[in-house]
Amino acid sequence: MKKILLSFLFLSQFAFAQFTDINIVKEIHTKDKGLVVSAHPLASEAGAKILKMGGNAYDAVIATQYALAVVYPQAGNIGGGGFLVGVKKNGEKFTIDFRETAPQKASRDMYLDKNGKANTDLSQNGRLAVGVPGSIAGFYATLKHAKLPMEKLIQPAIDLAEQGFALTQKEANLLNNQMDYFHQHNKSKTVFQKAIPWKQGDLLIQKELAETLRLIQKNGAKGFYEGKTAGLIVQEMKRGNGIITLNDLKTYKVVERKPITFNYKGTEIVSMPLPSSGGILLAQMLKMSAFENLEKYQQNSTNAVQIMVEAERRSFADRAEYMGDPAFIKDQTAMLISDEYLKNRWKSFSFDRATPSSEVGKIIPQPKESTETTHISIVDKEGNAVAVTTTLNGLYGSKVVVSGAGFFLNNEMDDFSVKPGVPNMFGAVGGEANSIQPGKRMLSSMTPTIVMKNSKPYIIVGTPGGTTIPTSVYQSIVNIIDFKLNPNMAVNSPKFHHQWLPESILFEKNFPESTISDLEKKNYKVERDSQIGRSELILINEDGNAVAVADGRGDDSVAVE
Repeated sequence: MKKILLSFLFLSQFAFAQFTDINIVKEIHTKDKGLVVSAHPLASEAGAKILKMGGNAYDAVIATQYALAVVYPQAGNIGGGGFLVGVKKNGEKFTIDFRETAPQKASRDMYLDKNGKANTDLSQNGRLAVGVPGSIAGFYATLKHAKLPMEKLIQPAIDLAEQGFALTQKEANLLNNQMDYFHQHNKSKTVFQKAIPWKQGDLLIQKELAETLRLIQKNGAKGFYEGKTAGLIVQEMKRGNGIITLNDLKTYKVVERKPITFNYKGTEIVSMPLPSSGGILLAQMLKMSAFENLEKYQQNSTNAVQIMVEAERRSFADRAEYMGDPAFIKDQTAMLISDEYLKNRWKSFSFDRATPSSEVGKIIPQPKESTETTHISIVDKEGNAVAVTTTLNGLYGSKVVVSGAGFFLNNEMDDFSVKPGVPNMFGAVGGEANSIQPGKRMLSSMTPTIVMKNSKPYIIVGTPGGTTIPTSVYQSIVNIIDFKLNPNMAVNSPKFHHQWLPESILFEKNFPESTISDLEKKNYKVERDSQIGRSELILINEDGNAVAVADGRGDDSVAVE
């Protein structure tokens, strides 16, 4: 009887909460307390509550991810996948790859028409665009590093789905802007569709999603990959041209991989290996920019940006040629991040001019990668750190909601080279290394990263943003280590991005015009964008004082234990 009562009391702490007060917190300084940074205040608070109940960073990250699946449906998910990088208080480093996989019925040319032309609408929208989801399997793989049972970690998300939460203005706008897609790709009406436009303060209640989460709470991972929910996913496939089967779901497996690690100016960088390109790109960019003593220049000055752009150009050319699922290609990571290779790669750099992209790689058009990803950074008071980036790929993924189960499915198949040489939705080009094969994981740019100093977590960082992810993480790190910026400035300073193809540098609004003008004189092509990424960063000083910063570009928020 006592056990039942305690369980009821635990659930009640969430069950009677109100989810209409959205308190966005952009920065917190603390010592000896856990910190959670995510894309939504209610998700960050769910993680912080778990820390207060005795959970560690891994408990908190599971709870935060489940909560994001409810309150951040455009990218938070149980219908997608992601990558986790962890460092435990004993120094153990690990990663969990819960990236989506291609269904067994997938084929190299599945998005080509009879003339061999790529139909990217099929790879980006609707049921054929869906890869086998990995998120739930990833949460369960994380559980062995946690302290609390899964049924407690999922409860905050169930309450948020059951009772509803108030939309922010940004969330209302996003739902309204996507309404036509929801109508187009769903046979039955979803909770995301309304006859009148959504507005700030409206409650989004998701009863079907709550029930789906309860099945997971009751039956574990089988509550998603088998039984009722799996059946509903397959039924959804049959409403269109989807190809995921019950066997695809039942046989999905996470992969635990050795992190990519390397030294940078007195720190050790711990990041994600293939099939994420992020860790390799980060190693290449940091090492190449170190050849020019980046720290002697001012942040966002002409010389600093040119060095970093040319490092980005060379790295992304290698991404197109060499990177993919290591189970299907020869993994060339060791060569690609070696000093000898990178010194040779850097020989063509000159401050006098822009290096033409044709000089640094075979011109292979790249697929575009969606910017609708989400990142969580967490540290607990014991010193465990975790960085996890998850995605549905595009905004609300494939736009398809599983009828009866209440969650969006990903459109991750577009991250393959749909046709080698054809850009994806983010303009990234891919070659044979990232072509479609059954069971294969699509190449990603997600870059969850932990920087170590004196064998302890120093910086925990990551961001959404498609192909801009590695370059944004790169900038956050050098902003602190090389340019000595405080964490808030490191996150919120205007960013830039280059990815080899297209040739142009993408500059965020408010970027120094004098730098842009100087670079144009050196033959650089320029484009502008309103926003690049939404970084979540925690910095822990050697004295144990910590500061967490949520990006000012969105509703991102920090919560403290």
